[in-house]
Amino acid sequence: MSIWAALAGGLVGTLILTTGLRAANAANLTRIDLPFLLGTAFTSNRTRAKALGYGTHFVNGQVFALLYYAVFTAIGYSSWWLGAVFGLVHGLFAATALVNILLPLIHPRMGTPHTSAPDVALLEPPGFLMLNYGRGTPTVTLAAHLAYGTIVGGFLAWPE
Repeated sequence: MSIWAALAGGLVGTLILTTGLRAANAANLTRIDLPFLLGTAFTSNRTRAKALGYGTHFVNGQVFALLYYAVFTAIGYSSWWLGAVFGLVHGLFAATALVNILLPLIHPRMGTPHTSAPDVALLEPPGFLMLNYGRGTPTVTLAAHLAYGTIVGGFLAWPE
């Protein structure tokens, strides 16, 4: 297993994940726009938010790839299917704790279930499994993260 394989897998996996989520948004399967969601934590300018969000998402993809690498190294085994399992867990974490507990704590422009009428937020709260962004959001999110994990695991299992 190589750290370079992890970073390459993280880059390709994030590209596939981001493209998949963007395509699902364009096909009206979900209203989630992850780069916008992330970018608005830094700015209220919609154009800058998208650019910052894409950058943040790709950095996060590399960080998660390094976490996958650390776990694979610790257990001494890597494979595409184990990466898929990690991706599924990663997707469940992202759709529950990350967007509903951690992100609202630091995101200055995200509403909460307790936001009052005068407190107009730029973003509505995602809700459980991000269902506030559409019924297809959990499926799309889990599928995209499953693909990410499969790719990172596959890159790490590739013979050197």
